[in-house]
Amino acid sequence: MSHEIQPHEVEKSAAYAHDDVVDNQKKDLSGAIDAENEEHAMGVLQAARAYPMACFWAFIMAFTIIMESYDVFLMGNFMGLTAFTERFGVYDAAKSEWNLTTQWQSALQMSGQLGALIGVFLAGPLTTALGYRWATIIGLMSLNGFIFISFFANSLPLFFVGQLLEGLPWGIFIANSPAYCSEIVPIQLRAACTQMIQMFWAIGSIIVGAVTYVYNPLSTKTAYKIPLALQWMFPTPLAILMFLAPESPWWLVRKGRYDEAKRSIERLGRRSRVRADDTVSMMRRTIELEAAAAQPSYFELFRGSDLRRTAIVSGVYAAQNLTGNLIANQAVYFFKQAGMVQNTAFALGLITSALQWIFVMLSWLLTSYFGRRPIYIWGNAFNCFLLFCLGIAASVPAHTKSVIKSTSNAQAALGLCISVLFTFSAAPVSYTLIGETSSIRLRPLTTGFGRAMYYVVEIPCIFLGAYMLNPTGGNLGGKCGYVWGGTALFVTVMAYFFIPETKDRSYRELDILFKRRVPARRFKETVISVEENE
Repeated sequence: MSHEIQPHEVEKSAAYAHDDVVDNQKKDLSGAIDAENEEHAMGVLQAARAYPMACFWAFIMAFTIIMESYDVFLMGNFMGLTAFTERFGVYDAAKSEWNLTTQWQSALQMSGQLGALIGVFLAGPLTTALGYRWATIIGLMSLNGFIFISFFANSLPLFFVGQLLEGLPWGIFIANSPAYCSEIVPIQLRAACTQMIQMFWAIGSIIVGAVTYVYNPLSTKTAYKIPLALQWMFPTPLAILMFLAPESPWWLVRKGRYDEAKRSIERLGRRSRVRADDTVSMMRRTIELEAAAAQPSYFELFRGSDLRRTAIVSGVYAAQNLTGNLIANQAVYFFKQAGMVQNTAFALGLITSALQWIFVMLSWLLTSYFGRRPIYIWGNAFNCFLLFCLGIAASVPAHTKSVIKSTSNAQAALGLCISVLFTFSAAPVSYTLIGETSSIRLRPLTTGFGRAMYYVVEIPCIFLGAYMLNPTGGNLGGKCGYVWGGTALFVTVMAYFFIPETKDRSYRELDILFKRRVPARRFKETVISVEENE
């Protein structure tokens, strides 16, 4: 005889189910709080020991930046490479040397950036749909094909097309690298791992400097063909490594793939040191604060608290072009225009790149222990001072050979200091701020849009910088320091009012600070308890 279910039994069953849900929610919240507290309690070395593979995979992702760096500096060095300028340039009778016209010098240097501008807008939707790994692999393999165009180019228009197409995957790399690196490591390692991007930018310039220094005495096309061919060293090995890399657990949690996120966390850290279930709970808690029914879109970047976050990321990216970056990217050409002979200019360019690499690594310590905001502001302020000094040195009347030599040496020294200091403070800190300021849900779109603003500002600045340095243009030499000093002063003032301190903040805390509209200068002192959710 079947038992008829009574109403009170249904109510009791529903009550038990409700109790189970509540218990699970409490357990998840407790685990999320424990995981966040544990990250806060870690020191830098302790975090590195707990998450060694996270550091390794961040290193691999940051390595993709070496390809944009290599090609950007390569185009800059080609402006001072005799074999290249004699093949594609015009003769300057006044200086008895060959130079590219101002128009083509600007066009070649901005062609890759124009392609990257398109690439960063492709990166956001591509990464949101496929994840960081597959978006990066697609970029790496497409780059292999685009390099052929530049290598076999026999005219400046074809060089332009090759560089433009190479820029497309660069946009994917530069949009994804700071986001991926900041997502796979704990709080204490975010600064060092995101700043590796600037380190690889410096390494790319070192490789270019060494290669062009070796080949610059040659008068044949080998002098520029070999450096172009060396670009094939990077994409395929990196694509293989990225295939083996774990996906960002934050991306997996956003997609609701919690078991895969747990396995990813276990691959990133030592199983004996990490509690993957609690870490997933922490991620779910943060993402639920940003929850929205619709799929992420670019329109959301301009709504509510995300508008401020988008503005900061875009401003930090764009500001890189206004505080000495273009002098660093055209170091060899700048040294030549400052009066250095060709071999000396290439040697100084190589020395500059090596110093940049060393100082980027030193910046890890500063940013990890002293924070982001003070280093960013004071670094820009001091670079502003040096840029005005450069302008003054170039303005000294040159009546004798000894004065000419002294002012040339002063300009070269200041140009070197500006290039190195830029990679010691503002540049590496930028990538940390970019990775930490963007919201988790919109991160691929925010970093892509922010980098797009970098190129929007950089492209006209390249034309301006080329015009100021080129003998057939403004021929200002070191007097360009007045222009860049003025823009650096503007950046420093804006940074004081708008750049927040994000050191030691979890992504949950940053979400709350932005939603409460806390002023940038009060981020550090504002207390957010671990229990707060809004």
